[in-house]
Formats: sequence, C-alpha cells, structure tokens
Amino acid sequence: MDKPKVTVIGSINMDMVTTTSRIPVKGETLIGEGFKMVPGGKGANQAVAAARLGVDVNFIGRVGNDHFGEILIEQLIKQGVTLTGVEPVIAESSGVATILLAEHDNRIMVTPGANNHVTPEYVARYTSIIKQSDIVLLQLEIPLQTIEYVADYCKREGIPVILNPAPAQLLSDSLLRNVSFVTPNETEALAITENIKEHEDKMIVTLGEAGVRYKLDQKEVTVPGFPVAPVDTTGAGDTFNGALAVALARGEEIKQAISYANAAAALSVLHFGAQGGMPDAAAVANFLNERKKG
Repeated sequence: MDKPKVTVIGSINMDMVTTTSRIPVKGETLIGEGFKMVPGGKGANQAVAAARLGVDVNFIGRVGNDHFGEILIEQLIKQGVTLTGVEPVIAESSGVATILLAEHDNRIMVTPGANNHVTPEYVARYTSIIKQSDIVLLQLEIPLQTIEYVADYCKREGIPVILNPAPAQLLSDSLLRNVSFVTPNETEALAITENIKEHEDKMIVTLGEAGVRYKLDQKEVTVPGFPVAPVDTTGAGDTFNGALAVALARGEEIKQAISYANAAAALSVLHFGAQGGMPDAAAVANFLNERKKG
C-alpha cells in the first residue's frame, strides 16, 4: 500500500542559536552561554516532522549557492525528504534565522535570502508533484504571491491545503477561502484577517500547553494539550503542523488528527533544536498509549 503523500512548499534556513540566561534589554550587552548552528526554516522543519512520522514528503523550495545550502540539502536528504523541487539560487545566500533562546522561550529574526526566489513561476515547474499530493502544507516565509498561487491551484485541483500563517501578516479573504485549514496561534489569529468570523470554521488555533481550539458545526471545541517540562520550544509549532498534515493525509478525523499533532509537539520540546527533538511515529504512538493508560 502506498504511503500518504505530503508536499511542503516553504523556507529552508540555517538557524543560528544563541543561548543566554535572559533576554537583554534595549542597549544591553550580555555574554551568551552557548552557540549552535542547526538546520531550520519553517518549511524544512515541517517537512522533517512529517517525514519522521512515516509518510512520503516532497519539498519545493530554494537554498543559496553556498556552504549553508549544501548542509541544508544534505540534512533534508538524510531525513528522507524528497528534494526534486529544490534548486540553488546562484549569487544568493541561503536563508538564515537568528534565534535567542532564554528562560525556556525564544526570540527569532529571519533573513529570507534564497527563500525569496520561491516564486509562483518557480513552483509552477513542479505542479506534477503537487498534483500527486494527499495534502499540501504552506507557511509565510516565502513570497505571499506564491502562497496565493499554490492555494488557488490546489483549490482548483481539489487538493487540501494547510496554511500555517507564520510569520503573521494580513491575508486576503480569497486566500483564506482557498485553503482547507489555517493553523495560527492566538496572536496570529488576530493578525491575519479582519474578518475572523467569516473564516473561523477553518481556524485551528494553537494554545500552547492548553491545547488547540477549533469550531465544529458552529460549536467551539478544545482538544487538550500534553503538558511537559520544555527544554527548547523552537520547533513545537512546526512539529504540530507537520504531524497534523500527516494525520489528515492518513484520513484521520480532525479531532484525532489534532490530538496526534499535540502529542508530537509535546515530545518535540524535550530536546534542543527545531529539528532535533522531532519524534518518529513509534515515539508518538507510545506517548499516546501511555497517556491513555494513565
């Protein structure tokens, strides 16, 4: 039996992570406690999360023609992600995220670089990949015109789309109508549309440890989270989205899919790095079985 197919279209970054005891105030210089460079980018993170959970993952995106690009591609291949849709951009740097990790929380600044070259024209070269997908997963670290193009194409082809609206920006009503699910956190939910009521049936709002809120038949439903002691929260949202795409591609009902994604996200924060803690399918299954027994 063929595995479900998830296509992720999005960013690939090198995460440059500084660990410190607290966030510096304006004008202050602190001595950092540690520094690491780890592969990241919301698109790449979500692709890795999905691949580890046992589905076929195709990625469409771009890296720079530089050493970071080589490392990033090597990492995605190692994680089992298919990169037919990934090409380097000549004379452009790979995307970089500067991350400050302190007090079990993070601050992140992203410099897109080659991610800005994931244009509608570029993605149009890979519609044969998109057409084979059980679900498509998008974020907002590539040009918005590309997101709109993919959502419109998938709507016409009858392919479900999950849009993770991060970093948050105001989105058109037409885009929100074209996607199947939107996965903001509470802050992003307020920032992405002025007509939240019109689109609330598509909103899967993440609430951290409190779980996830969505609407079913006009009624608000909350799916509880799984409280854990976090080590690094950087990849939690990306793990949630990758796992949600996997569960929906497998045909699970929305409540069950959200619970599965909550479990994967809870496991992801127990280790350092966005991709470093992303669990495999066996780990999520064991985690859920233990919680049922408890």
